[in-house]
Amino acid sequence: MASQGIRIAIDRGGTFTDAWAEVPGRKEHIVFKILSVCPDEYDDAPTECIRQILEIASNTSIPKGSLLDLDQIESIRMGTTVATNALLERKGDRVAFLTTKGFRDILFIGNQTRPDLFDLSVRRLAQLYETVVEIDERVTIEGASEVPSDDTNDISSDVALVKGHTGEIVRIIRKPDLAAVRADLERLRAQGFENVAIGFMHSYTYPDHELQVANLASEMGFKVSASSILQSMARFVPRSQSAVADAYLTPMTMAYLDGFRKNFKGHLEDESINKLLVCQSDGGLTSWSKFTGLRGVLSGPAGGVVGLARTCYDDSDGTPVLGFDMVRLHNLFRSGMLLKYTKGRYQHRCR
Repeated sequence: MASQGIRIAIDRGGTFTDAWAEVPGRKEHIVFKILSVCPDEYDDAPTECIRQILEIASNTSIPKGSLLDLDQIESIRMGTTVATNALLERKGDRVAFLTTKGFRDILFIGNQTRPDLFDLSVRRLAQLYETVVEIDERVTIEGASEVPSDDTNDISSDVALVKGHTGEIVRIIRKPDLAAVRADLERLRAQGFENVAIGFMHSYTYPDHELQVANLASEMGFKVSASSILQSMARFVPRSQSAVADAYLTPMTMAYLDGFRKNFKGHLEDESINKLLVCQSDGGLTSWSKFTGLRGVLSGPAGGVVGLARTCYDDSDGTPVLGFDMVRLHNLFRSGMLLKYTKGRYQHRCR
């Protein structure tokens, strides 16, 4: 199907921003790159790319700093390393982690995922959260709980039993005291926290307690990342890690997108709302309004993988293709995530 307007793709990297555009009626594609940061010339690199593309397509001069009109544009697809670099360089926002009472150290303890299981010299990376608040709530999976039952399938036998989203029978041991939670959140606000990550035990199948606390925090003005919404998986540690990473990165990610949108007429909140699609960590696209820090951790690198596969891999030939991102490796070295060659193999080492 023929394009109905200008189609633009942009990769906003830490050093360079690459732009590609297809203009209806123009035989050759527009391809160029500019510096991602060049304050003497422009405030935002992707916006400058779009301005230059519109100039070329319309053959008219568009002053820098003027609001851009997206009427001629069909779509803008963008990948960004804003969240990636913020994570590597530890430049996210302050985060408070809310979890089930008794599990305040769950993310510090972590799990057995490490390169060398018996290496006693490994040093842990600092956690992304700054403080932990324990919420006095608890549910268990019936048949594997502190109060086992012989009749785990009959929820009518006990008012404390409910069926979870996964079909498992859940026993509600303690509901959260929202008045006490409010007091905890007030203390966090007094300490300057604006972002909370919530990860409760078993919220993957019974998210009610987590959602109650999330709704309360949201009503109080906090930016909230709830594990049951972001990544509803059974594994407590990675689910909670995802919530913390999202709370840590989303404010910076949304601040960047908000600043980007202000360069266009209507700020992408009018009929152009669906024209900006952002690459997610899985290589898929989502609307800017649904983009979060967690979805953007590998936005730029994922776009690179998709591009490599589409341009370099031959389905008929089937020869494997290896892509190498030198800039990303450089950033890993800068962040302290080093690769050390030892005894004929690569060994991960934390600074």
